[in-house]
Amino acid sequence: MYAFNYERPTALADAQKLAQAGGQVLAGGQTMIAAMKQRLQQPETLVDLAAISGLAGVKKDGNNIVIGAMTRHQDVADNADVQKNIPGLAALANNIGDKQVRSMGTIGGSVANNDPAACYPSALLALGATVNTDKRSIKADDFFQGLYTTALEAGEIITSVSFPIPTKAAYAKFNQPASRFALVGVFVAQTAGGARVAITGAGNGVFRHAGMEAALTKSFTPEAVAGVAVDSTDLNADLHASKAYRAHLITVQTQRAVKQANG
Repeated sequence: MYAFNYERPTALADAQKLAQAGGQVLAGGQTMIAAMKQRLQQPETLVDLAAISGLAGVKKDGNNIVIGAMTRHQDVADNADVQKNIPGLAALANNIGDKQVRSMGTIGGSVANNDPAACYPSALLALGATVNTDKRSIKADDFFQGLYTTALEAGEIITSVSFPIPTKAAYAKFNQPASRFALVGVFVAQTAGGARVAITGAGNGVFRHAGMEAALTKSFTPEAVAGVAVDSTDLNADLHASKAYRAHLITVQTQRAVKQANG
């Protein structure tokens, strides 16, 4: 590891000043520290948010579950309000990485990083969540903008994520065995406005599938999506899976997620 300045502010206002001055915000560090060790990122100053009160925790606010940006994955998984109102989100959090990652990684860090195979982005997109920052609120449909790219501006800090409570929801993930990232992960949600389907791991970023959504809005059953066409043109291909295999997995994982959601 190379030399850098480390700041651990206890107030959000202080973190904002440091971030605006060019400091790199640090949440759980599960991606950032590894990237720094490999010199893929070389910030001069790290701004650790861990000591700022109010950025962690879960609460039910009307018809929304609001999760603080610094809430650890395992705390999301274990929270009673999440388990009761959006059990699919609790199950997703409980299967991220391994025990060490779940104990350190945060929802805000994952969302800001927007890894194309991360699990949380699919939940935000399928549930129609809102990302709240120190400056504004951003709908998930506008937030995720492709490979490691989001709508966040330089120095902007995520403070929480608001999830509307769906009628039903579930997540099905086909793990890449070594990393436990999603080779393909599908989050489905039945909402008052119709079905929403978000896919991670298959492309250069999380995306929704209009055909799956239309089919599930008519009939929220695994059978409804069995014949829905999945275009493999823009999907990923690597040593783990071809484009065609990922397209097949999208159908299979969507069916599994719907079956889970229906109990």
